[in-house]
Amino acid sequence: MAMNRRDFLHTTAATAAGLAVSDLALASSVRDVNCIFLLLVGGPSQLDTWDPKPDAPAEVRGPYRPITTRIPGVCFTELFPRMAAAADQFAVVRSIYHESAPIHETGHQLLQTGQLEEIALEYPHFGALVSAAKGRRGRVPANVLLPGPIGFCGVNVGHGQTAGELHKTHEPATVPVAVEGDPMRTRYGGSEFGDNCLRAARLVEHGARFVTVNMFTTVYDTITWDCHAAGGSLRSTLADYATLGATFDIAFTALLADLRQRGLFDSTLVVATGEFGRTPYLNREGGRDHWSGVWSALWAGGGVRGGRVIGSSDRLGGEPRDCPVGPEQFARTVRLALGLPVRGGPIPGLLA
Repeated sequence: MAMNRRDFLHTTAATAAGLAVSDLALASSVRDVNCIFLLLVGGPSQLDTWDPKPDAPAEVRGPYRPITTRIPGVCFTELFPRMAAAADQFAVVRSIYHESAPIHETGHQLLQTGQLEEIALEYPHFGALVSAAKGRRGRVPANVLLPGPIGFCGVNVGHGQTAGELHKTHEPATVPVAVEGDPMRTRYGGSEFGDNCLRAARLVEHGARFVTVNMFTTVYDTITWDCHAAGGSLRSTLADYATLGATFDIAFTALLADLRQRGLFDSTLVVATGEFGRTPYLNREGGRDHWSGVWSALWAGGGVRGGRVIGSSDRLGGEPRDCPVGPEQFARTVRLALGLPVRGGPIPGLLA
């Protein structure tokens, strides 16, 4: 039977992402795991969050002191006391990296599709693949994006959050979910990000299969993880991490606790990652610049073995020391956890 251009691109997009269209049809009978994907837009510094280097030189280790966690011998920075106390509930992969240009857009694409878009071909987001494989469940869309799409971050290309050449019915939906009266709202911190994490939990509870939460929708004129400067400019600074850290620390731990309380933890994969890390050495302004050489990602629920650190960075936090995890392996791990067929192995030791 003849295949038109759209059918060809539809098949090519799915196959190139590691899934044949016929494979997707089989996935609905495999693991029925949902996902909440927290995209930490701007790219958190690995050294100032979940991979501190207290023995590194001052120009590397940054301003935040390490604190112990529930995992013996593992430290986070002082910005995450709740996460440190709950570290047995999630895993940290400290050896994520990619070799493409260290700009926001490449990281956004690679971490949400496994590949970079090509001319006239954008690869489908994880949520679109899940939607195509398993379909809608009830009245809630299968693939949801909160609070909305990422805007301009420096380069006029996609951010990897569309359905690509899959059918438009698999595009992410933005759903207004009222949380003002939810008794858990205070526990999530009352921030915009906290509210969106709460919305994500409620959407999964009501049938959504994949919810992406963009912590920010731009890196301009607002405080984000994009900490180029020490202060005195419109750029975000390392000093802003005190605010960002508290916001994330509260919302992330509340999300895990909420999912457990509602019996959704084991059936919901939670992934939190930025699009890259930050330079090991502070720049002239006392901030950190883009760095795709290594960074950390957080994994919980959905078959993840919690209470462990997988992979490590070198003594300066500049590149993987062991168990390097590239975008393809990262993507395979997400797909495998969600019951989608994969070709190749996941991150070793992460999934049960």
